[in-house]
This record gives sequence, C-alpha cells and structure tokens, in this order.
Amino acid sequence: MFLLYLDDAGSVGSVTEKNFVLSGICLFERQVYHLNKALDELACEIHPSEPSKLEFHGSHIHAGKGFWRSIKDKNRRRTIIRHALAKCRVLQGNWALFGVVVEKANVSPEDPIEFAFEQICTRFDAFLRREYRNGNNQRGLMILDKSTRETRLQTLATDFRTDGHRYGVLRNLADVPMFVDSEATRLIQFADLVSYALWQNYERGDGEFFNVISDSFDREGGVVHGLLHRHSERSECSCPYCETR
Repeated sequence: MFLLYLDDAGSVGSVTEKNFVLSGICLFERQVYHLNKALDELACEIHPSEPSKLEFHGSHIHAGKGFWRSIKDKNRRRTIIRHALAKCRVLQGNWALFGVVVEKANVSPEDPIEFAFEQICTRFDAFLRREYRNGNNQRGLMILDKSTRETRLQTLATDFRTDGHRYGVLRNLADVPMFVDSEATRLIQFADLVSYALWQNYERGDGEFFNVISDSFDREGGVVHGLLHRHSERSECSCPYCETR
C-alpha cells in the first residue's frame, strides 16, 4: 500500500496571510521505516538525551519555540530544517511529494481547505492509477495530523469515493483518511516540514527550504502533477508547477 502523510500550513481565517498549504509525502509502506530511522538519527544528533521527545515542526524550529529555544543560532536552526527535509533522499524506489498551494482570494468563496483536499485526493488517485497501469496494483491511504477538520475531511473523502468530485470518482483509496498525533510518527512531522517549506516559499518569498525538495514532487513526462499552485493569473511565478504549464 502507498501511504500519503499530510499536514497543512497557513491560517484560513487570517487576513494577513494570502495562502493556504496542504502537502506531504507519498511512499510505499516498507519505506516508512527508512525515513523514520533517518529522522530519528538526526534527532539523536540534536538532542541525544531525549531524542524521542524531539519533534520536527518547521515553524517551531524556525522561530525557536520550545526545545528549539535552546539553539540560539537561527542559522543553525535553518540548517536543521534543510537537513531534515533532505532525509527523504534515503528513500529507494517509487516515492514522491504532493502539495497544493492555494491563494485564498483566488478560490473565494470556496473553502480553500476543501479545494486543497480535493486536489490532493485527485492527484494521489492519479498517481495510484498510473502505478496500476504500470503493473503495480497497490491501493492508497491518506494519513493526516489530528485537527478540528477530521470529521469534515473524512466526509469529503467518502463523498469523493461514492458520489464523485468535479474531476470524477476516487477509485484507488483503501479507506477514508486516518488522523494521528504528530508525536506518534516522524512521517507526519516530515509532512509538516514540507508544508512549512512551501509556505515560506510562496507566502514569504523565502525559497531556501523549498529548494531542497523542489525536484521531488510527483511528475511524469516532464510535467509536474504532484504540485499545484493556484493563484491569480496576473501573478507571474517560476515554480516547478507553473513552469511546466
């Protein structure tokens, strides 16, 4: 089974923020161990006395919150984010990142969370369909960080599978999304880092973290399918998604 770990970034209700992000990493079930191990090893280097209690959350690391306050050098904290994101390079075989960046005003009055979730679902389903055509008949499961959106997203996923969405019907998901505590899995923490990297790039114009992973979004034939940047047509953008279109 392919697992897609997801987390979000940005506040839908904030008038000072333009974008909402939903993103994460898709990998085969046997690959989970390897990414988890790589992040555990990094945690041991940073906090050898209690590595299991160290969580990788992009905004906390960058701002120096909680444990990260003990690392006074902001450049070192930024380096840790880059190193954590680069751990996906340990993965072998078929894996990919998925991400949706929504300029809230561009989809108004539609809910940007629902828009982003629908896009992630359809792109993940297309990835699984492509795998099936290539002889790999694995199903998929989405795993998200616990949030107040749990019930709504489960309902949406069920509706997409039974009644369809604007692009069709989801056919390759094994079940509705699962929701877990980020403390329980490094993979959700990695999804958080991916979303933070996208957030910093598209909201703040800081591409240092995004550049580490920009070539890892699902693509085929030179076209990026795993990343969507929905923004004003008047805006110019040279990100991997916009460049291939």
